[in-house]
Amino acid sequence: MATKFKRAIIRNPGEEIYNAISTRGLSPDFRKAKQQHNQYRKVLENLDLKVHVLEALKEFPDSVFVEDPALVINDICIILRPGVASRFGESKALENDLKSIFSDIYRIKNGKIEGGDILRIGFHFIVGLSERTNKEGAKNLGEILTPLGFTLEISKTPEGVLHFKSECSLITNETILATEKLIETGFFENKYRLLKVPKGEELGANCLSINGHVLIPKGFNKIAELLSKEHKIIVVDVSEMEKADAGLSCMSLRS
Repeated sequence: MATKFKRAIIRNPGEEIYNAISTRGLSPDFRKAKQQHNQYRKVLENLDLKVHVLEALKEFPDSVFVEDPALVINDICIILRPGVASRFGESKALENDLKSIFSDIYRIKNGKIEGGDILRIGFHFIVGLSERTNKEGAKNLGEILTPLGFTLEISKTPEGVLHFKSECSLITNETILATEKLIETGFFENKYRLLKVPKGEELGANCLSINGHVLIPKGFNKIAELLSKEHKIIVVDVSEMEKADAGLSCMSLRS
């Protein structure tokens, strides 16, 4: 199975979420987003995670997506460098919030890198280069992780895709759910057992494996059918977050 998690950090959405970045020009509805976020929190709590809830940041519409400005591993926190200027302040705000939770905090000082491009597989990390993550940022992350006993390799996010994990999810440490577009790059070949995202449901590729269950976004019935053959699934409605190019993993930091 994938990593056993004990806690999660989430941040409440602010009313300004309607201004969150969207490549499709869509605006999340605050009331619905808040309801979905509350349900997401309850799911995490029901999976035996201690959930730390951070206050909304009015000045940062995308701040509900806490996975992008930080990476957490056990008691370690690494503050990342977002790849878009409007999110720079999120990293500093998040660092201040996490000081009371994590004993060791590191910082990416060069390049740009977002959590949506980082796939963790046990003690190994894959970083997908994208418009939000460059080689310099990935290299800097490797310089932090290697002395801590982790390994890192660099892949490439397919062109036109926001984040690496928009196209894949870790289901177990041996199994990855991935879109045909990502599989065709050949990066995962002979390394992992691959489950192909059913055609037409590529937007549902960002699932989340937590403590013996797989969270699946609502509305992707073929993915649910595929994963339910071997796993306990929980369907979660994140349709408002999807308007801002986000998914299940984006809304929490898990350790």
